[in-house]
Amino acid sequence: MVAIKKPLGIGLIGPGSIGRVHLFCYDALPYFYSPSPQVEVLGVAAASKESCKRAQALCRAPYSTCDYRELVAHSELDLIDCCAPNFLHYPIIRAALLAGKHVYTEKPLAMNEEEAKELVALAAERGLRGQLAFQYRFVPAVLRAKELIEQGALGRVIHFRAQYLHSGYLDPSRPLSWRLEKAKSGGGALFDLGSHLIDLVRFLLGDYEAVFASLPTYIKQRPQGDGQLGQVDVDDVALLMVKLKLGAEGIIEASRLATGSEDELRFEIYGTDGALKFNLMEPNWLWFHEGSGGEEPLGGNSGFKKIATCSRYPEPSVFPSPKAPIGWLRFHLASQFDFLQSLWDDTYQSQGASFLDGLHVQEVLAAAQLAHTRGCWIEIGENKKDASYKKHLY
Repeated sequence: MVAIKKPLGIGLIGPGSIGRVHLFCYDALPYFYSPSPQVEVLGVAAASKESCKRAQALCRAPYSTCDYRELVAHSELDLIDCCAPNFLHYPIIRAALLAGKHVYTEKPLAMNEEEAKELVALAAERGLRGQLAFQYRFVPAVLRAKELIEQGALGRVIHFRAQYLHSGYLDPSRPLSWRLEKAKSGGGALFDLGSHLIDLVRFLLGDYEAVFASLPTYIKQRPQGDGQLGQVDVDDVALLMVKLKLGAEGIIEASRLATGSEDELRFEIYGTDGALKFNLMEPNWLWFHEGSGGEEPLGGNSGFKKIATCSRYPEPSVFPSPKAPIGWLRFHLASQFDFLQSLWDDTYQSQGASFLDGLHVQEVLAAAQLAHTRGCWIEIGENKKDASYKKHLY
């Protein structure tokens, strides 16, 4: 792919809560990175005229529409940012690729493996780049954890645990929405929160081999707009046991009913020579245990070491100070910079989640749902016959 040497024209579809995050990050890029890719949000698409007007005023875009197809066809755009509900990802991304646009999208890539494979193959065929907003790859503590693992500091990884816990759906009076309908979301906690964990584990430890899963629904009915109760057909909690190709086994747990939790993503990784712990609610620290501490009567120097990762990003990050406390928006900003820089500079080594990475997540999501239905272990990609998507290059 040839690098783009002009200001990148961006069209954003779905300027809701997460869309506002993406718009904020585009605006903030030059404050945090120098040099920074030059970008301009030229248009937005939303479901209603009122939403279009609000978003257009917010980002000062010269163009807005209620039809995403009109935005995708805009001749001055270089990329489409998809922040629409899950069931719209495939048609929007497909239309964008066919129109010759690069794509940055919220997760998941699509609703199922077949759609994801088609998008991967289409992007490869058109020579276009696609990336998913798996922003937790860009937490400095996660990047440091990856570095330690690759340096062999943990020795052979034996087992791990990854959790993402929310409590926002505990109230049974919370009404039905697209996130609670499988036809529109693809899945519940598994797709919403579990997809982040599935990608993060693979980012740190490598490919999956097999999965066993339980996907219970505890609140089976919720209020609808007409005052009646409607059926919930997605999981409230996702409990996965997984095997990795490197030989390690672990547990992945995602919940939207975890009483007392806010935005609690955490992991523990245990190896023969060391261990790591991280909790998103304490994002400035990575805990590292070096197994060579030895046993002494009073404990010696054994135990977990607290590594201050804070805002330590490599250049061209220039703001804030590396020692400054970090927050959630900064991870999104780093993820979007990574994608834009890969378009701006063809020598840049991206750490973002490509469409192919998104497909691998989709395979695990599908295998977990199948494992839940059948009540047995499912090998990842055991039914794959068409490998055309492997031609995708990043």
